[in-house]
Amino acid sequence: MKHCVYIITNKKDGVLYIGETKDLKRRIYQHKNKVHPTTFSARYNLDKLIYFEEFETKKEARLKERQMKKWNRGWKIELIEKNNPDWIDLHKEL
Repeated sequence: MKHCVYIITNKKDGVLYIGETKDLKRRIYQHKNKVHPTTFSARYNLDKLIYFEEFETKKEARLKERQMKKWNRGWKIELIEKNNPDWIDLHKEL
């Protein structure tokens, strides 16, 4: 199973959350169903998968996640719109 870095939001140009997981389908299910109701993503209703990237190892994914979290918002939006210009929820592609 590949490790993934992902970005979720609540709406186009809304709040962004970057995460890392080894089971993206399960993790997005958790976000959509607010399995952890006190988390940042649950409080801001972040449940639309708008970007993900796969990596061979957890180490690579964690490194990318840490890098992306340091990026300014403009860089994150540029990355999203390069791959998903309409901010479509990609969870059905999993």
